[in-house]
Amino acid sequence: MNIVINLNKPKNISSQQAVIRIKKLFAAKKAGHAGTLDPIATGVLLVCLNEATKITRFLSDLDKEYIVKLKFGERTDTCDSTGRILEKRECLSLKEADIQKVLKNFTGSIKQIPPMYSAIKIKGQPLYKLARRGMEIKRPQREVDIYGIDLISFDQPYLHLKVLCSKGTYIRTLCDDIGRVIDVGAHMVSLERTSVGSFSVKDSASIEELKWREDVRYSIDTAISHIDEIILDEESYYRAKKGMPVIVITESLSINQYVKLKGPKNNLFGIGRLEGNKIKVERLLN
Repeated sequence: MNIVINLNKPKNISSQQAVIRIKKLFAAKKAGHAGTLDPIATGVLLVCLNEATKITRFLSDLDKEYIVKLKFGERTDTCDSTGRILEKRECLSLKEADIQKVLKNFTGSIKQIPPMYSAIKIKGQPLYKLARRGMEIKRPQREVDIYGIDLISFDQPYLHLKVLCSKGTYIRTLCDDIGRVIDVGAHMVSLERTSVGSFSVKDSASIEELKWREDVRYSIDTAISHIDEIILDEESYYRAKKGMPVIVITESLSINQYVKLKGPKNNLFGIGRLEGNKIKVERLLN
């Protein structure tokens, strides 16, 4: 079973724990996910089984949408409600109009410093393991894109936001940064990932529903429908199946663009990347 599953991840389990449960449920040989959700978070987690694990990177690259609830007046060491409170500030005078002005500073291309409590590795060590030992090390800034932040509601001291962003965006860090700019501190209380690309939480299923919800199972071809495809002739198909580059003549593709590779019978067998007038095979699918 080589499929991608649109899972609505429950709260209080890690993404990897969710993957392990689904792997066991479907008796899959291999399983992985396309984009970590913290244990505190719920919503869309794309779980890939068997051959579909080869396309996780192409799903991880998709834009995401979140609904987040943050609390003003408190900063924590994890930037969310699971952490230790570092400082408390009075925030009763905070007005919605002030918040709206600040949110404008967080749209477009912005820079973030990943939190210490994250799975990012520095010299092979996950940051969260160092953080648990009380260590804090310098982390390089990352540039991410925030396409939109909509204020849903403000009920002092809680703020609900809808955020549309690029891959690699830390919503916990965004909450902490908003609190810093407003100068009252803030941390994330809850988070729901409502979409990953065209995959919506409305079309997802709980772990308990997966056995009978076939509508949340996607073929590899359908799961990466956002990638253009090219159908090769017999000779090119034969070469590409062996991992050899093939020559293509097309004006519709861009340099370094990824494409789905299909054989003469429209069968998906791999993913390639355009290099000049050649396509280099990046992934072969069995």
